[in-house]
Amino acid sequence: MAHTIHSRHVHYGWDNGLEPVLEVEPGEAVEFEVVDASGGQLNPGSTAADVARLDFERVNPVTGPVFIKGAKPGDVLEVEILEFGPARWGWTAIIPGFGLLADEFPDPYLKIWDLSGPGERAWFNERIAVPLAPFPGTIGVALPEPGRHSIVPPRKNGGNMDIRHLTAGTRLLLPVWVEGALFSIGDTHAAQGDGEVCGTAIEAAMQVACRFRIRRDLRLDEPAFIVPGPLASGQDPRGYFVTTGISDDLMEATRKAVRAMIRYLGETYHLEPAEAYALASVAVDLKISEVVDAPNWVVSAFLPQSLFVR
Repeated sequence: MAHTIHSRHVHYGWDNGLEPVLEVEPGEAVEFEVVDASGGQLNPGSTAADVARLDFERVNPVTGPVFIKGAKPGDVLEVEILEFGPARWGWTAIIPGFGLLADEFPDPYLKIWDLSGPGERAWFNERIAVPLAPFPGTIGVALPEPGRHSIVPPRKNGGNMDIRHLTAGTRLLLPVWVEGALFSIGDTHAAQGDGEVCGTAIEAAMQVACRFRIRRDLRLDEPAFIVPGPLASGQDPRGYFVTTGISDDLMEATRKAVRAMIRYLGETYHLEPAEAYALASVAVDLKISEVVDAPNWVVSAFLPQSLFVR
Protein backbone atom coordinates (compact mmCIF):
# COMPACT_ATOMS: atom_id res chain seq x y z
CA MET A 1 0.00 0.00 0.00
CA ALA A 2 1.53 3.31 -1.11
CA HIS A 3 0.08 5.40 1.74
CA THR A 4 -0.58 4.60 5.39
CA ILE A 5 -2.17 6.86 8.00
CA HIS A 6 -1.18 5.72 11.47
CA SER A 7 -3.45 5.56 14.48
CA ARG A 8 -1.93 8.66 16.10
CA HIS A 9 -3.69 10.75 13.44
CA VAL A 10 -7.19 10.65 14.91
CA HIS A 11 -9.82 13.28 15.62
CA TYR A 12 -13.03 13.24 17.64
CA GLY A 13 -15.38 15.48 15.65
CA TRP A 14 -16.21 16.48 12.07
CA ASP A 15 -14.50 19.82 11.47
CA ASN A 16 -13.75 21.26 8.04
CA GLY A 17 -11.02 23.41 9.61
CA LEU A 18 -8.81 20.40 10.33
CA GLU A 19 -5.54 20.20 8.40
CA PRO A 20 -5.41 17.07 6.22
CA VAL A 21 -2.91 14.40 7.21
CA LEU A 22 -2.43 13.33 3.58
CA GLU A 23 -3.28 14.48 0.06
CA VAL A 24 -3.92 11.88 -2.64
CA GLU A 25 -4.86 11.79 -6.29
CA PRO A 26 -8.11 10.12 -7.40
CA GLY A 27 -7.46 6.43 -7.97
CA GLU A 28 -4.95 6.12 -5.17
CA ALA A 29 -5.42 3.79 -2.21
CA VAL A 30 -4.74 4.50 1.46
CA GLU A 31 -4.42 2.16 4.44
CA PHE A 32 -5.81 3.49 7.71
CA GLU A 33 -4.88 2.28 11.18
CA VAL A 34 -8.18 2.46 13.06
CA VAL A 35 -8.53 2.75 16.84
CA ASP A 36 -11.41 0.92 18.51
CA ALA A 37 -14.58 2.85 19.39
CA SER A 38 -13.53 3.30 23.02
CA GLY A 39 -10.49 5.25 21.87
CA GLY A 40 -8.23 2.77 23.63
CA GLN A 41 -10.02 3.08 26.97
CA LEU A 42 -10.92 -0.63 27.00
CA ASN A 43 -8.53 -3.57 26.75
CA PRO A 44 -8.74 -7.38 27.02
CA GLY A 45 -8.57 -7.12 30.80
CA SER A 46 -11.36 -4.57 31.16
CA THR A 47 -14.55 -5.18 33.14
CA ALA A 48 -18.07 -3.76 33.19
CA ALA A 49 -16.87 -1.21 35.75
CA ASP A 50 -14.56 0.24 33.07
CA VAL A 51 -17.56 0.68 30.74
CA ALA A 52 -19.25 2.84 33.36
CA ARG A 53 -16.13 5.05 33.49
CA LEU A 54 -15.82 5.70 29.74
CA ASP A 55 -14.94 9.26 28.79
CA PHE A 56 -17.34 10.08 25.95
CA GLU A 57 -15.06 12.86 24.72
CA ARG A 58 -12.69 10.09 23.59
CA VAL A 59 -15.12 7.65 21.96
CA ASN A 60 -15.47 6.98 18.23
CA PRO A 61 -12.17 8.47 17.07
CA VAL A 62 -11.68 8.53 13.30
CA THR A 63 -8.40 8.35 11.42
CA GLY A 64 -7.66 11.15 8.95
CA PRO A 65 -8.60 13.43 7.33
CA VAL A 66 -7.46 12.77 3.76
CA PHE A 67 -7.66 15.48 1.08
CA ILE A 68 -8.65 14.02 -2.31
CA LYS A 69 -7.30 16.30 -5.00
CA GLY A 70 -9.93 17.69 -7.35
CA ALA A 71 -12.93 16.88 -5.16
CA LYS A 72 -15.27 19.87 -4.95
CA PRO A 73 -18.64 20.60 -3.35
CA GLY A 74 -21.38 18.99 -5.42
CA ASP A 75 -19.18 16.07 -6.47
CA VAL A 76 -19.62 12.53 -5.18
CA LEU A 77 -16.69 10.75 -3.57
CA GLU A 78 -16.61 7.03 -4.33
CA VAL A 79 -14.84 5.12 -1.57
CA GLU A 80 -14.02 1.54 -2.54
CA ILE A 81 -13.41 -0.54 0.56
CA LEU A 82 -10.56 -2.85 -0.41
CA GLU A 83 -9.59 -4.99 2.58
CA PHE A 84 -9.32 -5.26 6.35
CA GLY A 85 -6.35 -6.26 8.44
CA PRO A 86 -6.71 -8.81 11.25
CA ALA A 87 -8.01 -8.00 14.72
CA ARG A 88 -6.88 -10.01 17.74
CA TRP A 89 -9.63 -9.05 20.18
CA GLY A 90 -12.82 -7.03 20.40
CA TRP A 91 -15.53 -5.94 22.82
CA THR A 92 -19.29 -5.53 23.03
CA ALA A 93 -20.78 -3.38 25.77
CA ILE A 94 -24.06 -2.19 27.15
CA ILE A 95 -23.37 1.43 28.03
CA PRO A 96 -25.75 3.04 30.54
CA GLY A 97 -28.05 5.53 28.83
CA PHE A 98 -27.25 4.23 25.34
CA GLY A 99 -28.98 1.72 23.06
CA LEU A 100 -32.46 0.83 21.84
CA LEU A 101 -33.59 -0.43 25.27
CA ALA A 102 -31.51 1.93 27.41
CA ASP A 103 -34.27 2.41 29.98
CA GLU A 104 -34.55 -1.36 30.47
CA PHE A 105 -30.79 -2.04 30.76
CA PRO A 106 -29.40 0.61 33.12
CA ASP A 107 -26.35 -1.39 34.25
CA PRO A 108 -23.06 -1.68 32.32
CA TYR A 109 -22.15 -4.97 30.67
CA LEU A 110 -18.98 -6.01 28.83
CA LYS A 111 -18.14 -8.98 26.64
CA ILE A 112 -14.49 -9.42 25.58
CA TRP A 113 -14.10 -11.46 22.38
CA ASP A 114 -11.05 -13.46 21.29
CA LEU A 115 -10.72 -12.83 17.55
CA SER A 116 -7.38 -14.56 17.08
CA GLY A 117 -8.66 -18.13 16.73
CA PRO A 118 -8.95 -20.18 13.53
CA GLY A 119 -11.87 -19.72 11.18
CA GLU A 120 -14.04 -16.70 10.51
CA ARG A 121 -16.02 -16.93 13.76
CA ALA A 122 -15.89 -15.48 17.27
CA TRP A 123 -17.21 -17.52 20.19
CA PHE A 124 -19.85 -15.90 22.39
CA ASN A 125 -19.83 -18.92 24.70
CA GLU A 126 -19.05 -22.62 24.33
CA ARG A 127 -21.97 -23.24 21.96
CA ILE A 128 -22.67 -19.92 20.19
CA ALA A 129 -20.33 -18.59 17.49
CA VAL A 130 -20.79 -15.37 15.50
CA PRO A 131 -19.53 -15.14 11.88
CA LEU A 132 -17.04 -12.33 11.34
CA ALA A 133 -17.69 -9.76 8.61
CA PRO A 134 -15.58 -6.63 9.26
CA PHE A 135 -16.69 -3.16 8.23
CA PRO A 136 -16.19 0.47 9.35
CA GLY A 137 -18.97 1.73 11.60
CA THR A 138 -17.94 5.35 11.00
CA ILE A 139 -16.89 6.63 7.59
CA GLY A 140 -17.43 10.04 6.08
CA VAL A 141 -16.30 13.44 4.90
CA ALA A 142 -16.29 16.92 6.42
CA LEU A 143 -19.51 18.89 6.77
CA PRO A 144 -19.96 22.31 5.13
CA GLU A 145 -20.93 23.97 8.43
CA PRO A 146 -17.90 25.34 10.33
CA GLY A 147 -16.83 24.17 13.76
CA ARG A 148 -16.72 20.79 15.44
CA HIS A 149 -19.69 18.43 15.09
CA SER A 150 -20.15 15.26 17.14
CA ILE A 151 -19.26 12.00 15.45
CA VAL A 152 -21.90 10.02 17.37
CA PRO A 153 -24.97 10.62 15.10
CA PRO A 154 -24.92 9.87 11.36
CA ARG A 155 -25.41 12.85 9.08
CA LYS A 156 -25.54 13.88 5.42
CA ASN A 157 -21.73 13.44 5.32
CA GLY A 158 -21.97 9.76 6.33
CA GLY A 159 -20.36 9.41 9.74
CA ASN A 160 -21.47 6.87 12.33
CA MET A 161 -23.89 5.00 10.06
CA ASP A 162 -23.08 1.48 11.34
CA ILE A 163 -24.07 -0.10 8.02
CA ARG A 164 -22.91 -3.70 8.32
CA HIS A 165 -22.90 -4.21 4.53
CA LEU A 166 -19.92 -1.86 3.99
CA THR A 167 -17.63 -4.88 3.81
CA ALA A 168 -14.66 -5.40 1.47
CA GLY A 169 -15.66 -4.84 -2.15
CA THR A 170 -18.44 -2.37 -1.38
CA ARG A 171 -18.30 1.13 -2.88
CA LEU A 172 -19.64 3.89 -0.67
CA LEU A 173 -20.84 7.09 -2.37
CA LEU A 174 -20.57 10.26 -0.30
CA PRO A 175 -21.69 13.75 -1.28
CA VAL A 176 -18.76 16.16 -1.12
CA TRP A 177 -19.38 19.29 0.93
CA VAL A 178 -15.94 20.94 1.06
CA GLU A 179 -12.91 21.12 -1.21
CA GLY A 180 -10.89 17.92 -1.01
CA ALA A 181 -13.76 16.13 0.80
CA LEU A 182 -11.59 15.61 3.95
CA PHE A 183 -12.31 11.90 4.37
CA SER A 184 -11.91 10.03 7.67
CA ILE A 185 -12.73 6.50 8.86
CA GLY A 186 -12.97 4.68 12.18
CA ASP A 187 -15.05 2.54 14.54
CA THR A 188 -14.20 -0.75 12.81
CA HIS A 189 -16.47 -3.68 13.68
CA ALA A 190 -15.67 -7.38 13.40
CA ALA A 191 -19.39 -8.25 13.28
CA GLN A 192 -22.77 -6.60 13.81
CA GLY A 193 -26.45 -7.24 13.26
CA ASP A 194 -28.61 -4.81 11.30
CA GLY A 195 -29.68 -2.36 13.99
CA GLU A 196 -26.77 -2.68 16.47
CA VAL A 197 -29.51 -2.68 19.07
CA CYS A 198 -27.52 -2.53 22.33
CA GLY A 199 -25.40 0.31 20.95
CA THR A 200 -22.19 -1.58 20.21
CA ALA A 201 -21.04 -4.27 17.78
CA ILE A 202 -17.91 -6.41 18.12
CA GLU A 203 -15.75 -3.31 18.39
CA ALA A 204 -12.17 -3.95 17.29
CA ALA A 205 -9.14 -1.98 16.18
CA MET A 206 -7.89 -3.01 12.74
CA GLN A 207 -6.46 -1.73 9.47
CA VAL A 208 -8.69 -0.88 6.53
CA ALA A 209 -7.67 0.06 2.99
CA CYS A 210 -9.73 2.31 0.71
CA ARG A 211 -9.42 3.64 -2.82
CA PHE A 212 -10.92 7.01 -3.85
CA ARG A 213 -12.54 8.21 -7.05
CA ILE A 214 -14.48 11.36 -7.92
CA ARG A 215 -17.89 10.85 -9.53
CA ARG A 216 -19.57 13.70 -11.41
CA ASP A 217 -22.22 11.53 -13.06
CA LEU A 218 -24.23 11.39 -9.81
CA ARG A 219 -25.90 13.90 -7.54
CA LEU A 220 -26.49 12.88 -3.93
CA ASP A 221 -27.86 14.68 -0.90
CA GLU A 222 -27.03 11.77 1.43
CA PRO A 223 -24.85 8.65 1.21
CA ALA A 224 -25.54 5.66 -1.03
CA PHE A 225 -23.57 2.47 -1.61
CA ILE A 226 -23.08 -0.31 -4.14
CA VAL A 227 -22.84 -3.91 -2.93
CA PRO A 228 -20.95 -6.21 -5.35
CA GLY A 229 -22.89 -9.42 -4.65
CA PRO A 230 -25.50 -11.11 -2.44
CA LEU A 231 -26.02 -9.72 1.04
CA ALA A 232 -24.76 -11.90 3.85
CA SER A 233 -28.05 -11.51 5.71
CA GLY A 234 -30.80 -13.70 4.32
CA GLN A 235 -28.36 -16.41 3.24
CA ASP A 236 -28.14 -18.57 6.38
CA PRO A 237 -28.34 -22.23 5.25
CA ARG A 238 -29.98 -23.31 8.52
CA GLY A 239 -32.63 -20.65 8.45
CA TYR A 240 -33.84 -18.15 11.06
CA PHE A 241 -35.98 -17.80 14.12
CA VAL A 242 -37.86 -14.51 13.71
CA THR A 243 -39.67 -12.39 16.27
CA THR A 244 -41.94 -9.49 15.36
CA GLY A 245 -43.04 -6.21 16.90
CA ILE A 246 -46.30 -4.53 15.91
CA SER A 247 -47.18 -0.96 16.83
CA ASP A 248 -48.44 2.33 15.43
CA ASP A 249 -44.96 3.69 16.25
CA LEU A 250 -42.07 2.25 14.23
CA MET A 251 -39.54 2.58 17.05
CA GLU A 252 -41.88 0.89 19.53
CA ALA A 253 -42.42 -1.92 17.03
CA THR A 254 -38.63 -2.26 16.87
CA ARG A 255 -38.34 -2.38 20.64
CA LYS A 256 -41.08 -5.02 20.86
CA ALA A 257 -39.34 -7.24 18.31
CA VAL A 258 -36.05 -7.00 20.21
CA ARG A 259 -37.71 -7.61 23.59
CA ALA A 260 -39.30 -10.75 22.16
CA MET A 261 -35.92 -11.91 20.84
CA ILE A 262 -34.25 -11.34 24.21
CA ARG A 263 -36.97 -13.38 25.88
CA TYR A 264 -36.60 -16.18 23.31
CA LEU A 265 -32.81 -16.33 23.75
CA GLY A 266 -33.24 -16.50 27.50
CA GLU A 267 -35.88 -19.21 27.48
CA THR A 268 -34.32 -21.34 24.74
CA TYR A 269 -30.57 -20.86 25.21
CA HIS A 270 -30.48 -19.84 28.88
CA LEU A 271 -28.83 -16.47 28.26
CA GLU A 272 -29.10 -13.73 30.84
CA PRO A 273 -31.03 -10.69 29.53
CA ALA A 274 -27.86 -8.59 29.10
CA GLU A 275 -26.15 -11.46 27.25
CA ALA A 276 -29.15 -11.88 24.94
CA TYR A 277 -29.30 -8.13 24.27
CA ALA A 278 -25.58 -8.05 23.40
CA LEU A 279 -25.84 -11.13 21.16
CA ALA A 280 -28.80 -9.55 19.35
CA SER A 281 -26.69 -6.45 18.74
CA VAL A 282 -23.91 -8.38 17.00
CA ALA A 283 -25.90 -11.10 15.19
CA VAL A 284 -29.65 -10.34 14.83
CA ASP A 285 -30.88 -8.45 11.76
CA LEU A 286 -33.81 -6.04 12.03
CA LYS A 287 -36.05 -5.61 9.00
CA ILE A 288 -39.03 -3.36 8.39
CA SER A 289 -41.62 -5.85 7.20
CA GLU A 290 -44.35 -3.32 6.36
CA VAL A 291 -45.23 0.36 6.74
CA VAL A 292 -48.41 0.51 4.66
CA ASP A 293 -51.18 -1.12 6.69
CA ALA A 294 -52.11 1.82 8.89
CA PRO A 295 -52.37 2.31 11.76
CA ASN A 296 -49.84 -0.43 12.68
CA TRP A 297 -46.37 -1.24 11.32
CA VAL A 298 -44.35 -4.46 11.60
CA VAL A 299 -40.65 -4.88 12.41
CA SER A 300 -39.05 -8.34 12.35
CA ALA A 301 -35.87 -9.55 14.10
CA PHE A 302 -34.02 -12.39 12.33
CA LEU A 303 -31.83 -14.73 14.40
CA PRO A 304 -29.53 -16.96 12.28
CA GLN A 305 -29.78 -20.57 13.41
CA SER A 306 -26.20 -21.30 12.37
CA LEU A 307 -24.97 -19.32 15.41
CA PHE A 308 -25.74 -22.37 17.53
CA VAL A 309 -22.98 -24.79 16.66
CA ARG A 310 -22.87 -27.05 19.72
